[in-house]
Amino acid sequence: NSIITALREKADADQSDKTVKDLIWLLYDTSLLTSGFSLDEPATFASRIHRLVKLGLSIDDDDIDNDDDDMDELPALDDDDEEESAMEQVD
Repeated sequence: NSIITALREKADADQSDKTVKDLIWLLYDTSLLTSGFSLDEPATFASRIHRLVKLGLSIDDDDIDNDDDDMDELPALDDDDEEESAMEQVD
């Protein structure tokens, strides 16, 4: 998939890019939703959507907001994670 390939390249180039992290999490969350699952943190999902809409519209907030606090708690993106995901636990 071209989206996954492009995101992997951008993530490899700059692992601290919050926009790439938001996009990766949005893809994951939307795949959960389209598969019939519910989100554990819908407010975080909405916050990511709002940040990306602002980015797409070139809206720059003058105020420093704390919407990025959830970015500090993201797990590392690696292929070696052998922990069961929420979807695997359902099966």
